[in-house]
Amino acid sequence: MTQEELLIKKDRMRYTKDSLSSNLILLAIVLDALYFVAVYQLDVGSYYYNWVIGASIVYNLLFLLSAFLASEGVKNRRTGYTGMLIVIGVMQIVRIFYLPAKAHSALVAVNGMEVPAMGDGKYVYAIVCLAVSAICCIAAAVISNRNNKTLAEYMRSIGKTA
Repeated sequence: MTQEELLIKKDRMRYTKDSLSSNLILLAIVLDALYFVAVYQLDVGSYYYNWVIGASIVYNLLFLLSAFLASEGVKNRRTGYTGMLIVIGVMQIVRIFYLPAKAHSALVAVNGMEVPAMGDGKYVYAIVCLAVSAICCIAAAVISNRNNKTLAEYMRSIGKTA
């Protein structure tokens, strides 16, 4: 790109939305919803009827709400959502080691036989959904932060020359 093209690209940032970051967060929401459906449809014995599932549902709702709020914020190039996106991305990674990991290693008696509360396929699916969701949130935070810094530097530069 020539210097003039870079300048035009930076100038356009003032009038366009940060759709890449916003779309990454929306993808993270979709992946979390897929995880939500996959895990909560499991009905193996009485393993899934406890307070952990209730807390997980509440956390899922909070994740969905905060991620959507962050999606709207970064789309409009607001700067305060980077930290929140990193936190919810890290929390998605932490979730891998709690409910899916415990359910995969737990054995439940069903019809006199011991079966895992979560099979290998569902376990891998849950891990992939949560991991990719986390990556999307963290990538959106990094991209949004970089774009906001670039735009702020450009605004300072035109403020000095204008």
